[in-house]
Amino acid sequence: MGATIKDIAKRTGLGLATISSYLNGGNVREKNRIKIEEAIRELHFEVNEVARGLKTNRTKTIGIVIPELNNIFFAEIITEAEDILRSHGYATMICDCRSDPEREKEAVDFLYHRRVDGLIVMPTGTSDPGFQKFLRAGKPVVMIDRKMRDVACDCILVDNEGAAEDAVKRLIQAGHAKIGMIAGPEDVYTARERQRGYQKAVRESGIVCDDSLIVRGNYTIAGGAAAMRRLREANPDMTAVFISNYEMTVGAIMEINDLGIRVPEELSVIGFDNIDFAKASVPRLSIVTQPTAKIAQEAAETLIIKLEGKDRIVDAEQQDVDGERTTVTVTLKTGFVEGRSVRVLNNKV
Repeated sequence: MGATIKDIAKRTGLGLATISSYLNGGNVREKNRIKIEEAIRELHFEVNEVARGLKTNRTKTIGIVIPELNNIFFAEIITEAEDILRSHGYATMICDCRSDPEREKEAVDFLYHRRVDGLIVMPTGTSDPGFQKFLRAGKPVVMIDRKMRDVACDCILVDNEGAAEDAVKRLIQAGHAKIGMIAGPEDVYTARERQRGYQKAVRESGIVCDDSLIVRGNYTIAGGAAAMRRLREANPDMTAVFISNYEMTVGAIMEINDLGIRVPEELSVIGFDNIDFAKASVPRLSIVTQPTAKIAQEAAETLIIKLEGKDRIVDAEQQDVDGERTTVTVTLKTGFVEGRSVRVLNNKV
């Protein structure tokens, strides 16, 4: 039979209340902490996490809900966030809802009944799949990459609009006027923001914004390939294209190769994310890059701070919700990696 808290008390001469406080994360005197930890090692004491969870109403488990586990952007963030959470003593339960709102709702219900302490989520749809019940229960929810109007929680975003605007302006400055865009699904927050950036850059340059130059994909490789074909068929005189998501960038490049289009001689290309793929492409792609490690860090630390009941001071937009809860929106800047996939026309730079 394993050692118990009473065995630790006998070994250390300390009261059960002191030992219990230590085991549950409370503050104890330094000399008592040393005694307790020595006794735990000598007695090979193991904490009963189930019993502790019932007593403290904490499971030391975080639920993570993502649209697609095979999406490299999501995978990089989750890997980094999981490492940070683990270093603070939290395990994770990851649910891949496969971009299906019904699966997402089932995942949220599952995690709620598993009594996870909080959520890190990348919403699939536009309506709340059950995040509100976590918030009503006092459990923090941190959204990554997307924002929902009817859910007041902390959000970690990137400047999607600014990223798209900057990318398209680079093409305009290179002399391109017929610029296509492969946009994402209309009901996805990031897709709307990136399309807004494209339209702003075109509008401010004085170029006529032709609706046929915007084709939607579904944030998948196949969707990017299909969108590229439609875009080219509708605009054979298009000289440049901005692709607003990594998977669609891969698909679009595959389709460009299948069509025998030379980059950048016949078509200039700016894609999104994944430096390794950009380097492996011929010619090397120019791409927008997102700070995945920073996104993960902000999400994990925001959740931990909320769980530990601390206040956070950040350079961010803050909203007071019902006078009781403060939510924080952190917007991070994207980067840009210059490749050789953009041709300068008419001697413009």
